[in-house]
Amino acid sequence: MPSFTHDDQRLSYSSYGEGKRVFVLLHGQLLNQRMHEPLAHALARAGHRVVTIDLLGHGDSARPREMWRYSMGQYAEQVVALLDHLDVDQAVIGGTSLGANVTLEFAVLAPERARGLVVEMPVLDEGIFAAVVSFTPLLATFKFGQPLVRLMGWLAQPIPRGPLPLLARIALDAIRQDHSASAEILQGLFLGRIAPNHVARQAIELPTLVIGHAGDPVHPLADAAELSNELPNGRLVEANNILEMRLHPERLTTEISTFLDACWRPQRSRARTSRRKKAS
Repeated sequence: MPSFTHDDQRLSYSSYGEGKRVFVLLHGQLLNQRMHEPLAHALARAGHRVVTIDLLGHGDSARPREMWRYSMGQYAEQVVALLDHLDVDQAVIGGTSLGANVTLEFAVLAPERARGLVVEMPVLDEGIFAAVVSFTPLLATFKFGQPLVRLMGWLAQPIPRGPLPLLARIALDAIRQDHSASAEILQGLFLGRIAPNHVARQAIELPTLVIGHAGDPVHPLADAAELSNELPNGRLVEANNILEMRLHPERLTTEISTFLDACWRPQRSRARTSRRKKAS
């Protein structure tokens, strides 16, 4: 797996497809880039170059034990560093859950480097309480139960990944990856800014596809809907449920591919479309 160095830390990434239409796809919290393999392959077949990355502390990337290294803003800086490493001036940036919030931070940090955003399952005002409640027991496990965590990872190592369905592969990757720095990741994220605030989000003018679903307190549909209303060029697509993208991805993959095509149209044409939307 290729890698590069940012702030003296190794970050791993993968590329799918070729061409100048680059889509950077970010994983969820305590998961890794392989959760997006099927989507990356599908979008590559549609003519896009998809790049996935293991953010610091995840997957095959480095796992420093300093808590201060983990924040949404620093993750956004890692995505900028990835574009610099690839010599890519602009890309569409997207992600799921943690990756969704990092995408929003990227849009605030370096809007000139983005052609558009894909935000799946953001954690914003309505979901933050449930997120803290959900991840606090996990934090305690990583903080005080490392022998048990290592044992579970060791027991999961011999299980073959290939024949399993996608959700099982994602779960298996999460269990058997190195969690030596996972407590520091969670603490760093809890102490930092979870997402840009309301005023900062309103200033994001990039075309944005927001994907949300009902029935999930950590990623409530209300957060996705509110985000799409805040963004001047946001559009909401409601998934049928939390598993649609992973079990029956065809509809949402088509939505994303169509959106990516629109992001790479000439800028002047996109500006006219934006003005028509505001006028209506």
